[in-house]
Amino acid sequence: KVNVVESGGDSVQAGGSLTLSCLVSGYGDCEYDVNWYRQAPRQEREYVAHIDSYGGAYYAKSVRDRFTISQRYAENGEDVVSLQMNSLKPEDTATYYCKFVAVLGHCSDTWGQGTQVTVSS
Repeated sequence: KVNVVESGGDSVQAGGSLTLSCLVSGYGDCEYDVNWYRQAPRQEREYVAHIDSYGGAYYAKSVRDRFTISQRYAENGEDVVSLQMNSLKPEDTATYYCKFVAVLGHCSDTWGQGTQVTVSS
């Protein structure tokens, strides 16, 4: 069973940086993409960035040039997808969610529980 756990959320000042981590495990031989989303209070969940199974990185326009997504594969099957966030703005305040998206194999798409990022002005 796929398991997804986010970490790294915190409170920071505007202009600061933060790195979120998404630990992915239990995927066996499945190929997958990892997507980051965020949801601010009383707003819809929105796409932030994703990294595909070939290592291609893609970003929402609102975070391009400030956020960087990367992936580290581990031999024990516990991979980590990081979201480096620089030049943070108050409007980046949200709960950030990681989603495992199955591309090949018999795995189910799986969401993490979320991690809170608060940016103060």
